[in-house]
Amino acid sequence: MEIKPIILAFFLSSAVFAGNPDIPLYKNKTAAVKDRVEDLLLRMTLKEKVLQLQNRGSGKADEIEKIFKGESYGCTHEMSMDARDCADMYQKLQNYMLTKTRLGIPILTAAEGIEGILQNNSTIFPQAIAQGSTFNPDLITRMTEAAGEEASVMGIHQILSPVLDIARELRWGRVEETFGEDPYLIGEMGVAFVKGYQKHRITCTPKHFLAHGSPSGGLNCANVSGGERELRSLYMYPFKRVIAATNPWSLMSCYSSYDGLAVTGSPYYMTDILRGELGFRGYVYSDWGSVERLKTFHQAVETREEAAMMALIAGVDLNVDSSFETLEKMVESGKVDLKYIDLAVRRVLTVKFELGLFDSVAAQPEKVKKVVRNAAKVALSKEVADESAILLKNDNQILPLNLSKYKSIAVVGPNSNQTIFGDYSWTYGDTKEGVTLLAGLQQVVGNRVVLRHAEGCDWWSRNTSGIAEAVKAVEASDLAIVAIGTRSTFLGRSPKNVTAGEGFDLSSLELPGVQEELLKAIKATGKPMVVVFIAGKPLAMPWVKENADAVLVQWYGGEQQGRSLADILTGAVNPSGRLNVSFPRSTGNTPCFYNHFVTDREEPFDRPGTPDDPKGHYIFDIPDPLWNFGSGLSYTQFKYLNCSLKDSVLTQTGTVRVEIEVENARTRDGKEVVQLYVRDKFSSVATPIQQLKAFKKEFIKAGKRSKVILEVPVSKLGLYNDRMQYVVEPGEFEIQIGSASDNIHFKKNVRVGKE
Repeated sequence: MEIKPIILAFFLSSAVFAGNPDIPLYKNKTAAVKDRVEDLLLRMTLKEKVLQLQNRGSGKADEIEKIFKGESYGCTHEMSMDARDCADMYQKLQNYMLTKTRLGIPILTAAEGIEGILQNNSTIFPQAIAQGSTFNPDLITRMTEAAGEEASVMGIHQILSPVLDIARELRWGRVEETFGEDPYLIGEMGVAFVKGYQKHRITCTPKHFLAHGSPSGGLNCANVSGGERELRSLYMYPFKRVIAATNPWSLMSCYSSYDGLAVTGSPYYMTDILRGELGFRGYVYSDWGSVERLKTFHQAVETREEAAMMALIAGVDLNVDSSFETLEKMVESGKVDLKYIDLAVRRVLTVKFELGLFDSVAAQPEKVKKVVRNAAKVALSKEVADESAILLKNDNQILPLNLSKYKSIAVVGPNSNQTIFGDYSWTYGDTKEGVTLLAGLQQVVGNRVVLRHAEGCDWWSRNTSGIAEAVKAVEASDLAIVAIGTRSTFLGRSPKNVTAGEGFDLSSLELPGVQEELLKAIKATGKPMVVVFIAGKPLAMPWVKENADAVLVQWYGGEQQGRSLADILTGAVNPSGRLNVSFPRSTGNTPCFYNHFVTDREEPFDRPGTPDDPKGHYIFDIPDPLWNFGSGLSYTQFKYLNCSLKDSVLTQTGTVRVEIEVENARTRDGKEVVQLYVRDKFSSVATPIQQLKAFKKEFIKAGKRSKVILEVPVSKLGLYNDRMQYVVEPGEFEIQIGSASDNIHFKKNVRVGKE
């Protein structure tokens, strides 16, 4: 009988482990992971293999036997327990898996972790959109390292984040879970996010592969339209960057289809591109229900058995709905080749060995009280919030507030006394779990200024009955701070009347409810008005831009959001956030992302009109954003003094290296985000008018200068040509250095030669 070389090599390696012949190779900590996987795979029954491709929800610690019945699954999750109880349960569950199942195969424990761990009483960090607006990857690594420490003591090995979708469709409810509208920024923030968790031997799960964030009509899960070039140039980029830089051991598929092809059931997307082109080596975790939706939603197949087979063959390894339970019978009947089962099991087991789950029980319940939500982590949450807030308008330097000028301040608006954390936070929206704007101002102001409060209206309805009370409070005060925006919370915690978040998409991007009516009534009092916009996405607010004395944006800022805003409003913190998503002028003014093609806004004949002077492009408005990507003011002034290129003629293997001298020209320390954009001046296929290719957040002391160096490899200046080949076309490129996409201080040209 012929023995295949690979099997022979395996048995030879097994024979080498002779220290204790009674212990199987897969339990040898010193053996190679590949050998341990193959040894274990040979020992498994078909049923045990299929169970490794399924998720089983956990329960209380005393329910383990009832739930798992001596069987090991691929993955588990828990979304309602206190951090201490969760740690205790996972410790017991992992011991159960190692000692009470036939082969002692541990289980992956997964949790949401986009803004901290989704276990009650964990630290609540700012939402992903706020993380992106910091433009500070190092800070986000520190944040996820802190969150990872909490996950580690709870025994959690897999984080179902980050979201690498691109926020180009603002009606979509999940904009708040993204890092922004720019693929380069998303890639850099994604790398930073993953690295923090990896320091604790925790794998992140980048999602939603692929092109999920621009659904038709903004409706969650709807088809995404686009071509191959857009797929590769735009949607693939963040995944390519994060996979290459961090090698995550898991990745999540998406619900949606791209160009009519359901991604979860597509071998082209899930295998050819993900594994073949992008080099992903981990296992694919289905989004919840995405496999079954191949039948119920996409209607790509007639039965759930066919849906399971379709997803498995496409490259989905572990399914969260129940469809994969049909695989055992399909293998036995010959409908599914065992090789697909083995391939998926091999990937899941590899991750378990790589994360060390066979060799130790990670949960440490006794450390939860000391580690989880301690003072240092709460302070870090505030630091992220401090750096994420974006000052967009500040007429006559009304901010920071000089409290000696005001005897009383009215704090009004539907978000003035409510903590808002956003989707995938463990709270139910209770204000007690964080600091509201009103509470933050009370902490900072104390008895120096009288604070009057009235909400004026809610955040969603047409009820105007409270506006009069808010106007009365403003009339009795010297200044109005009006907090408006959206609200959202975790879909799994029964949200009510939310206006953003997963599954809560908007048909209109105007301020919900009667919030603009409230603003107009307050403006009519003649009192100075500072607008604080607390939201999970940009909305169309041209009236606010024209009429507010100041506009401060805070994407959902975590549990210290209100204190952070209070410190910014009163000057203890100098704002340094920058817009990672452009603001539209109206719903019809979308999409309004900055990196558009020249032909998409630069119409050469017509000129935009106004309501008083209709023209032709648009008839009553201009097509540009209200506030552009990269924008953000400071309480100090930064002057861009000099800009120099190391080389103006480059080879294909060269690097664009730019030195910029920036001065803090006033008396307050601050942080500036220096941004480098590139424009391919002539290209064989359409390329964006500008593309962010580098940035750096620089702290500069008052009156001091700093030299900022930004580098871009020439290889990053490429495009996908008419044959869908990635090439850097020789020719001239414009290097733009600025403080926003529409505030460019220097332009330099470089010429790239042929290969």
